[in-house]
Amino acid sequence: MKDYERIVIWLDYFNKTLNRRKGRKISKELAVFDPTVTDLLEAATEAGYRPFPEETSENARYPRRSFVKSGYITLAKHPEQKKRFILVQIALRMLQKSKQKSKSR
Repeated sequence: MKDYERIVIWLDYFNKTLNRRKGRKISKELAVFDPTVTDLLEAATEAGYRPFPEETSENARYPRRSFVKSGYITLAKHPEQKKRFILVQIALRMLQKSKQKSKSR
């Protein structure tokens, strides 16, 4: 039975190398190259959400790309916020971190 109190956030939602048909849900301007589960956890925490670490997987396979290992995190569902809004907030934090990493190199 599905758990409707939580939402699943897949890494593929934020991967700039994927097109929307393959699973990217964020615009290319907000997406990053090859995100990791650690990046996703940190960005979600910085955005003010509390991920469930026990329900995080680095070896799960996104259904649209079942031949590639991806990963996901789960968050508590916020009744006043839609999933799209949450994805954009996390994407902004991930983009900010990736820009900081590229400047430090």
